[in-house]
Amino acid sequence: MITEKQLESEFIKAIKDIIELDYNAIAAYEAAIDRLEKEETKQALQDFKKDHERHVEELSSFIKSKNEDPPTGPSLKSAFTKGKVMLANLIGDMTILMAMKSNEIDTNIAYERINNCPNIPEEVSDLLKQGLEDERRHLAWLEKNIF
Repeated sequence: MITEKQLESEFIKAIKDIIELDYNAIAAYEAAIDRLEKEETKQALQDFKKDHERHVEELSSFIKSKNEDPPTGPSLKSAFTKGKVMLANLIGDMTILMAMKSNEIDTNIAYERINNCPNIPEEVSDLLKQGLEDERRHLAWLEKNIF
């Protein structure tokens, strides 16, 4: 039988994974913003990047409140998420947005999974729900603006 302490430990690990995923997204957004031509698209992506920065800050505070050390940067996957954007740059803005959509699908899945965990601590529940809403908004914008 899994103990409450083991469940908490697994949940903390999942939050740390989300933080790394948000760091990956930040790096990908920075790469995309630097390569886009249209100012209105750059501004939308700047706003999405700020959401990811807020997620990192808020979820890191939660991790610290549990006497744990939060991640301080992206995971190894960052090279892949950022790399998709850099390769897309060879073709143009639309392809960069398609690469960002692929990255946002990953963050949507991660936030959906963590929001479906049983016994989410009350102090982080609203942050995770807001994070999922943000991710869904990012993905919807990208889907609307790709074609």
